[in-house]
Amino acid sequence: MRIEVNGRTLETSARTLKELLAELDHDERAVATALNCDFVRREARQAAALAEGDAVEIVSPRQGG
Repeated sequence: MRIEVNGRTLETSARTLKELLAELDHDERAVATALNCDFVRREARQAAALAEGDAVEIVSPRQGG
């Protein structure tokens, strides 16, 4: 299926947000996620089903000042 990840179109076989993070080699403990502009908690990623055309944001925390 085709989805958008951080503004880029991506073809994926992942069915859930958790599977997508694994497919993209992200440490799920080190990122924040949103699906169609809604924040998705780490515990809810396995139940967050992906569909054609969804928009996913994956954000890593940054430090600085």
